[in-house]
Amino acid sequence: MYSFDCQSRVRYADTDKMGYLYYGNYAILYEIGRVETMRSLGLTYQEMEDHHHIMMPVAHVESRFMLPAKYDELLTIRTTIEDRPGRIITFINDIFNQEMQLIHKAVVKLFFIDMKTNKNISCPSFLADKLLPYFE
Repeated sequence: MYSFDCQSRVRYADTDKMGYLYYGNYAILYEIGRVETMRSLGLTYQEMEDHHHIMMPVAHVESRFMLPAKYDELLTIRTTIEDRPGRIITFINDIFNQEMQLIHKAVVKLFFIDMKTNKNISCPSFLADKLLPYFE
């Protein structure tokens, strides 16, 4: 299992009239968590796309809203990869408020596309090799 925490502050522009993070903007937090988790492994999305020619489109999203995220709160996004990726990689996002209360959960599943052939592929070795030590 691999897990990484990063933070993001709720901006005024991202809130609704009640001062809560607009529900449609939670997917942005999932992306922040996913991108920073990949970066913590030594990979960037830009490197994956420009150098390795691999894209990771989203195939499935589940989310559970427990408490609202409020304007100006500093949120902690914990992103976990619980299972070794195969044709699908699953990111589990737990979002905590400033008091470290769990306020939101999401499961995001992505698949791998070879940009040269536009075909689905299994997890590329450069990513699988970086994750291997966490699943032994």
